[in-house]
Amino acid sequence: MSIIDEHRCFIEDIARLFVPWGVPMAAARLYGYLLLMPEAVDLDRIAADLEISKSSASVAARLLEQYTLARRRSVRGTKRILYEVSENYEEMLAQQNRLLEALANQLLKGTEATPSDKVRARLRDMARVNFAARDAMDEMLRSMSTKRRDETA
Repeated sequence: MSIIDEHRCFIEDIARLFVPWGVPMAAARLYGYLLLMPEAVDLDRIAADLEISKSSASVAARLLEQYTLARRRSVRGTKRILYEVSENYEEMLAQQNRLLEALANQLLKGTEATPSDKVRARLRDMARVNFAARDAMDEMLRSMSTKRRDETA
C-alpha cells in the first residue's frame, strides 16, 4: 500500500517544519505519517509506506517516543510492536516548559560567570523571555485542562 499524494505532501510539510529544530528527517516524516494514521501501525508498514528501512523506522520511532510525540503499544501474545501518535499534549508541553525553565536558570547562572555588564544584561533579558514563555505555556495548559474538565462534566 502506498501513501496517497495528499498524505505525502502533509508528511513532507511536517518534516520541513521539524528538521530545522534538529529532528532527523526520518523521525520528522514518521511524525507526520503517524498524525495521519487512524490506528497504530507496525514497523513493517511504516517502513513500506515511508520507503525507509525497518531499522531507520525503528530508530525514528524510538526518538519520537523520547520526544513524547509517539507511543509504543504491544500486541498481547506477540513480540509485535505498534506505534501511534501521542495524544498527551500536556506532557509534551510540560516537558518543553521544563526545558525553558532550565535554560532560563542556566542563563541567570551565566550572569555570575562574566564581568561584562552588557553580557549580564543580555543573559538576564534572555532568561526573562524564557520565564515569560514558560509562564504563558503554564497558563495555557491550565486553561486547556479546565476546558477539558468542563466539556466532560
